[in-house]
Amino acid sequence: MSDTSGLITPALVDLYLAPEDKNEALRALAQRLVAEGRVTDLDGFLADIAAREAQAPTGMGDGIGIPHCRSPHVTQPSLAFGRSAKGVDFDAPDGRPADLIFMIAAPAGADDTHLQILAALARRLMDPAFTGALRDAESPSAVAATINGEEAPTAAPETVAVPGTVAVPETAAADGALRLVAVTSCPTGIAHTYMAAKALELAAARAGARIQVETQGSAGTTPLDPEVIAAADAVIFAHDVEIRDRARFAGKPTVDVGVKAGVNRADDLIAQAAGLVTDAGGARPATAPVTASGASGVPAGEHWAQRLRRYLMTGVSYMIPFVAAGGLLIALAFAIGGYQIASAPSVLGHFDWTSSHSWAAMLFQTGKASFGFLVPVLSGYIAWAIADRAALAAGIAGGAISVAVGAGFLGGIVSGLAAGFLVLWMIRWNVPRAIKGIMPVVVIPLLSVAAVGFLMFVVVGSPIASAMNGLTDWLNGLSGSNAILLGVLLGAMMAFDMGGPLNKVAYTFAAGALTTAGTTPDAGSLKVMAAVMAAGMTPPLGMALATVVRRRLFTPDERENGKAAWVLGASFITEGAIPFAAADPLRVIPASIAGSMTAGGLVMAFGSTLRAPHGGIWVLPLIGSPFLYLVAVVAGTAVTTAVVVLLKGMRKPAAQAAVASPVAGKQPAAV
Repeated sequence: MSDTSGLITPALVDLYLAPEDKNEALRALAQRLVAEGRVTDLDGFLADIAAREAQAPTGMGDGIGIPHCRSPHVTQPSLAFGRSAKGVDFDAPDGRPADLIFMIAAPAGADDTHLQILAALARRLMDPAFTGALRDAESPSAVAATINGEEAPTAAPETVAVPGTVAVPETAAADGALRLVAVTSCPTGIAHTYMAAKALELAAARAGARIQVETQGSAGTTPLDPEVIAAADAVIFAHDVEIRDRARFAGKPTVDVGVKAGVNRADDLIAQAAGLVTDAGGARPATAPVTASGASGVPAGEHWAQRLRRYLMTGVSYMIPFVAAGGLLIALAFAIGGYQIASAPSVLGHFDWTSSHSWAAMLFQTGKASFGFLVPVLSGYIAWAIADRAALAAGIAGGAISVAVGAGFLGGIVSGLAAGFLVLWMIRWNVPRAIKGIMPVVVIPLLSVAAVGFLMFVVVGSPIASAMNGLTDWLNGLSGSNAILLGVLLGAMMAFDMGGPLNKVAYTFAAGALTTAGTTPDAGSLKVMAAVMAAGMTPPLGMALATVVRRRLFTPDERENGKAAWVLGASFITEGAIPFAAADPLRVIPASIAGSMTAGGLVMAFGSTLRAPHGGIWVLPLIGSPFLYLVAVVAGTAVTTAVVVLLKGMRKPAAQAAVASPVAGKQPAAV
C-alpha cells in the first residue's frame, strides 16, 4: 500500500480505548478526527456514521469493527484507530466484540486516488498478519506506520492491490479447476465492497478455484471481461445495492447474497457455487441464473416487501430531479406570467427577448416538458431495478403509454413492475446459441415493449386512468376535516423517519399528485404539496429553536448543530434534525411528529398552495396564502420546541449530567 502517509497519524490512534458502549467509542474516535482538523462538525459527522450503522452492522467478526461513512464534514480521507481491551459490540455475526476499531472517514467529494487508498486498506483488513501486527503494536507510531505501509507485517504478499477488477493468480488453481466470477458492492462503496472481494479471493484460493471479482465501489469499477464471464462456471453476487449491468451474467448458476455474507461466509459461498455447478451437471448452462436463494436476482433472505420497496424507491430516486426541475420552472412561470401563461403559444418562433411574457412562456413550456418525463423515468427505472438494462426500453415505453392513456404515476408503477418481471422471465429462456447474441438488443426489447404496450393500452390502462381521475377529483375536492386529517397524516409521515422510507412515501405522493394539478390555482394537489413541505421544515426548525430557549438541555455540540438546523429547516431539509434524533430518539422523534402534524394540518386548513416541489422559504413568493403558510410553519416549530423541551426537562438531573459527560470528559488525549 503506497502514498497513504496522510491517512492516519499517531494522534489518531487510541491504544487504550475505554468506552464499551458503541456510541461512546465512536464519539471518542471522532473527537480525535475533530482535534486534528479532519472533521469540521462532530455531531454532523456522527450522524452520518449513525446513518451508515443503521443500514447494516459494521462488525466484521474476528474482533474487527469498521464504522465508516462519506460525509461533507470530512476535510480529507482519514482513519482513526482504537484498540479496546474489553471490546466494543458492533453486532458482528460471530458475536465477538471488536477489539480493533477502524473508523474510516471519507469526504463526500473524495477523488479516485483517495478512495483507492481507502479501498486498499479495507482489503488489508482481511489479512490476519495485518490485524495481528496491530494487536501487537506497542505505540501509536507503530500502528500508524503499519497502516500507512511504512512497516509491512510479515505475511504472504498481496495477490491483488488494485481496486476495480481483481483475480487470484493463475498458479492458485490447477487446470480444470472451478472458474468463478463475482461482483461485490455496498451502499457507501468504501469498505465492505473491497473486504468481500478479498475474502472471496482468499476463499477461492483455499478451494483451488479461480475467481475474478468486479468491485462496484467508490474507487471506480473495471467491468469484467465478457470472455471471462462467458468462461465462468458460476457467479457470486455479494451486494447491498443493485448490481450494474446484471444482464451480462444471464445464464450462469448464481449465488446471490448480501455483502456481509461475502465478508463473513466466503468459504461457504464458494462451496455453494461449486454445488450449483455440480447440480447443473458441471456444464455451463445457457439457462436462467439459478440462485442460492431459489430465485433469480433475489438476495438471499430478502422479504418480497423489501424487494418491492427497493424497486419503487429506485424509480422514485431517478424521478425526483425531473420533479424538482419541472415544478420549479412551472412555479416561476406562473409567478412571472400568471396562470394564463399555460395557454400561451409555443415559444418556438414566438419568442421576444424583451418580453417577460415570452420568458414566462419559455419557463412554463420547459417545465412542462420536464414533467413529461416523470412517469416514463419512474417506470423505466423500476424495471431497471428488477431486471437491469434489458428492461429499460419496456419500462420507459410503458410509462409513456401510461401518460398517453391518462393512467399517470400509478400506471407508471404498474408498467415498471410488469416490464421488469417480464424481462426477468425472458432472460431465463433457454435459447439456441445463434439467437442468444441478439436477445438483449432485438428479441427482448421487441417482445417486452409489445407486451407492456398491450397491457397498458388494452388491459389495465383504462381502470388505472379512472382511479387517477378519482384521486385528482378527491384532492381537488378536499375541504374541511378531510383535508386537515390528510395534512396531519402526511405531517406525521414526514417527521417519523426524517428522510427515510415513510418520509419519501409522503413526498412522492405529493410530488406525484403535483403532476395532476393542471392550471387550477387552488387545486387540492397543490395544497398537499404545501402541507408536505411545511411538515418537513418544522423538525429541524423546532430543534434549532429549542437549543436557544433551553440551552442547558443540550450539549455544546448539539447547540452548535442547532445553528445549522436553522438553515436546513428553512430550506426544507428534514434531515437537519437527524443529529438530535440519533442522540435522543425517544424524545426528539415524538416532538418532531407533533410539530409536523400541526404544520401539515394547519396548511390544509388555511388552504395554502405550492406548485414548487422543494425550496422551503426560498420559494415563498410561489406559495398561495404565504402569510398563513408561515403561520403554520411557526406553529409547528413552536409545538416541536415545546414538546421536546417538556420531554427533556422531565429527565432527572443525573440523566442530564450523563448527556453532557461525553463532551466534557472525552477530549482526545495527547499522543
